[in-house]
Amino acid sequence: MRVLLVEDQPAIAKRLAQALGEASYSVDVAVNGMDGRRFIESGAYELIILDVMLPGLNGWQLQQQIRKLGETPVLFLTTIDGIEDRLRGLELHEDDYLLKPFTDKALVARVRKLLRRDRGR
Repeated sequence: MRVLLVEDQPAIAKRLAQALGEASYSVDVAVNGMDGRRFIESGAYELIILDVMLPGLNGWQLQQQIRKLGETPVLFLTTIDGIEDRLRGLELHEDDYLLKPFTDKALVARVRKLLRRDRGR
C-alpha cells in the first residue's frame, strides 16, 4: 500500500518512513507542502500523513486541496493541541490527528486503523 508522508523535519521523516517501511508500506516522502502537492497530483495513495506546520503550503491548506481531489484518508501530525486547531481539522475532513511526540508503534497502529476503515467504505 502506498503512503505519502509530508514532514519537514528530516530526522522525523526518516524515522517514520523507516517504521512504515518495516510495516510493509511503500512510502514517498515530501519535505514541504508544495512537494506534497506535486506527489498528490502525480500519484495514487491509500493514505496521506501530513504535518500541520509545513513550509510552502501548510497542512491545513494542503488538506483543502486533497479533499478537492477525493476522499483519501488523511492523518495529521502536529504539536498543536488547541481545541480550535482540532475543530479546524474536523472542518477540513481530517480522518485522524496524532499529537507529537508519539511512538512509531502508535503511528503504525493509526495507519492500520485508517486503512482498515477506508477499505470498509
